[in-house]
Amino acid sequence: MTAFAVLAPLTVTAAQAEEYRLGTMDKLRIRVVEWQTAEGAVRDWSMISGDYTVGPSGNISLPFVGEMPANGKTTSEIATAISEELQQKFGLLDRPDASVELAEFRPVFISGDVQTPGGYPYAPDLTVLKAVSLAGGIRRASDAGLRIERDFINARGNYDVLLAQRNGLLAKRARLIAEANGQEEIEFPKELQESAEGKKQIADETAFKAARERQLRVQLSALEDLKSLLQNEVASLEKKIGSQNRQIELSREELKGIGNLADRGLVVNARVLSIERSIAELEGKVLDMETASLRAKQDISRATQDATNLQNDRDTEIAQERQQAETEIEGLDLKIAMYKDLMAEAMARDPQAALSTGAAATVSFSIVRKTGEEPTETPADENTPVLPGDVIKVGVAPVPAN
Repeated sequence: MTAFAVLAPLTVTAAQAEEYRLGTMDKLRIRVVEWQTAEGAVRDWSMISGDYTVGPSGNISLPFVGEMPANGKTTSEIATAISEELQQKFGLLDRPDASVELAEFRPVFISGDVQTPGGYPYAPDLTVLKAVSLAGGIRRASDAGLRIERDFINARGNYDVLLAQRNGLLAKRARLIAEANGQEEIEFPKELQESAEGKKQIADETAFKAARERQLRVQLSALEDLKSLLQNEVASLEKKIGSQNRQIELSREELKGIGNLADRGLVVNARVLSIERSIAELEGKVLDMETASLRAKQDISRATQDATNLQNDRDTEIAQERQQAETEIEGLDLKIAMYKDLMAEAMARDPQAALSTGAAATVSFSIVRKTGEEPTETPADENTPVLPGDVIKVGVAPVPAN
């Protein structure tokens, strides 16, 4: 049970009655007697003696005396004032003796989440806990307690489940923001860092981010390796093409030189045909190598585009997941607020039923006391002393889960 700080007013006891300051609704027992010197006897003023209540105006009304201020005065001050008024009014030689004792303290009032709020007689050494006991303890519905308790349990269970889902989405959103911005560290909400479950979600999302980045690096690295191999292949083919073209040039020069000899019948035509066939074969190989080089260059362009598409797809996926997470968080916030209201309603209708479920709740006490012109409200706990006329306010509220 959680409560506020201790309030430490003075405790009123019977021994301290002479120090007690009267207030509205205090009941006084007044007796007046007079010693008659001439007769040597005691005269009882029975017309005045009796019980009186301090009225709303703060006065008491006595026969022969009329209205007399009592609010804020002690019983001894009232007794002295009565004696002086009677002596003056009747011109008495001896001043009458008046005794004033507190017959009944003004009541205390208990309001809020108690079984029977209202006013109760004050007793010395009264504390907040004793006062709440007088009012029947924390309020519990007599006819629907079980149903309210069941409703509270259902609402609390759904609330806890939705809150766990929301925390998971908060961790996911933090990870997606870090991935979108290229941040090494993930900035998780503080609310996740304050619970064991939140710390586990932080660890899971951190590990997931590292795994996704590792997977992306592997894929991009494979494409870079492919591009490197293709570039080496293109370079090799270009060298071979250059070598083949050189051979073609040499063969053509040879053919040119042999052609003149063939025209004069110095070289057989078979030799010319052989060189021409060799040139044709070399040109075919060059064409094949140029085709292979072109194909390799196309593969390089495709690998570059694949790397770009891979990064773009990753960015698009992150943006879509973040948007989805934001939408789900908004929906969960609405549901969480609904179940929170349902718990508050159950707590308001039957605080004791909700407390009996073991749910975390705050039972708060405060005392409203009039010490001057205006009343003041001060936090209290179960052991705080209560003074006559105090208003004790009792409240029960569920504590939201972290």
